[in-house]
Amino acid sequence: MPAPRAQPPRREDFVNRDLLEKWAAQTPGRTFAVFEDLTEWSYARTLQEVRGTAAALQDLGVKQGDHVLVWLPNGADFLRCWLAINYIGAVCVCVNTAYRAATLEHVLRNAGGSLMVTLDVLADRLAEVDRATLKQVVLADASARELPGLRCHGAAALHSTRQPDPPPRPIEPWDPQLIIYTSGTTGPAKAVVSTYIHLHTMGLLTVSDRDGNLYAGPNDRIVTSLPMFHAGGLIPALSMLKLGGSTAIFTGFDTKTFWQKIKATGCTISSILGVMVSFLLKQPVEPGERDTPLRRVKVVPLTAEAEQFAERFGVTIHSHFNMSEVPVPLVCETNCRVVGSCGKPRKGMDVRLVDENDIEVADGEVGELIVRADDPWVICHAYHGDPAATARAWRNGWFHTGDGFRRDAEGNWFFVDRLKDAIRRRGENISSFEVESAVILYPGVREAAAVAVASEHSENEVLVAVGRKPGHDIEPAQLIEFLRPRLPYYAVPRYVRVLDDLPKAPTQKVQKFQLRADGVTPDTWDREAAGIQVRRDTLTRPDPAPRMETP
Repeated sequence: MPAPRAQPPRREDFVNRDLLEKWAAQTPGRTFAVFEDLTEWSYARTLQEVRGTAAALQDLGVKQGDHVLVWLPNGADFLRCWLAINYIGAVCVCVNTAYRAATLEHVLRNAGGSLMVTLDVLADRLAEVDRATLKQVVLADASARELPGLRCHGAAALHSTRQPDPPPRPIEPWDPQLIIYTSGTTGPAKAVVSTYIHLHTMGLLTVSDRDGNLYAGPNDRIVTSLPMFHAGGLIPALSMLKLGGSTAIFTGFDTKTFWQKIKATGCTISSILGVMVSFLLKQPVEPGERDTPLRRVKVVPLTAEAEQFAERFGVTIHSHFNMSEVPVPLVCETNCRVVGSCGKPRKGMDVRLVDENDIEVADGEVGELIVRADDPWVICHAYHGDPAATARAWRNGWFHTGDGFRRDAEGNWFFVDRLKDAIRRRGENISSFEVESAVILYPGVREAAAVAVASEHSENEVLVAVGRKPGHDIEPAQLIEFLRPRLPYYAVPRYVRVLDDLPKAPTQKVQKFQLRADGVTPDTWDREAAGIQVRRDTLTRPDPAPRMETP
């Protein structure tokens, strides 16, 4: 006898529209979102806000399947626009608020949308780039104004008193809900197409153990502090929408106010990057600091300080490995003490460690993590507008993560490095290709290579090594000023090393591994030591841009 056929996924279990309507009907007064000013939106209020904006978007011409760009920081506007776009069956394209110049231009060309919702302070950057198919811009925080070549609407255009028209066909769990840009390594950022199943699975698995047992429920409130234009900032809200719980949406992580916000908003669960653990532990011990509602913390990566953090603040520690394309293939046991471990393969996911020919490597050797899932659609199925990248990732029936790992004899998996050249700094993935493309425009630079080097914290800093043209001198401080308007703030290098020639293989390819091994050499210039700070842009509105502040 054949095995019983699995039931297809139900819309009411995965589609944002159906989930929001379900909870608004069953628990209308229960809080779904709390914002930094302590304003609360119940499920009924959230549905009302979403329906009003969904109808307004339809009045602006948005139809099911259309791509709508959302270029906003964390806050009520982002939440409302994202869910409203999905409510009418359209796709929300998340745009990093730090994008500018060539990076922004690439996203506009790739996204293919005609409508963008953004802030007044960001809109001026559109004048600097080719806007591709973009035709309309809505300023979520201002009145309409002149934007050459674009039809501009004020904030009122996001509100309507009528009910939205239903989508022409039902929204299915395998339909795309979001496009999320993840930094490229040897090329421009790739656009991850995320279905409803994909991200809701990810949301649930971030609050589950390795066997899929949940440690969160409708009475929990989870922190959203990472930027909501990244998967890490979206999945807390999605996990609570799935479970009927609530989320507190912070504008960013701030060491000095973190515990104050936790207490004020009543959060029980939070994800904290490893570097944030270091920042919080460096704060002076306060009386009653363990007296908070927080009970579970996801620490990624699992640093040596995680156990100390758990003891000091009285919380349970969890950890895992995740990426925008793949929902949590590796999960640590609760209160894991194997420092640096990403855990072991979770139930429902096949995981292998392979060489460049997809041949298994032995324990202790470094290989690439490749994965496949038991259920369809839970892994990213495409990079929008990039069939070649999609084909490279999906080889031999497995999704290739591009991440180097090793596995010990006990079956613990450890992240080693990106197999290519991405750099991670303060929670942001940085494309070395984009850094190098900007540096090479500076007069006197003949060649450039950007690499990650260790910092005094648990993550990396950016070092750019430049080869100068004959007869030219390169002043690092002037190079930094040249890069400020050309790169996101987090991608501007901290270290500059000026060389006559970069180290190369016989094929004349730059040997970045040698630059990484050299690290911060005596001849490397440090902009922080020189007193030059590069910080995020200040977005002049009540909800500032997501941020991470050190002690």
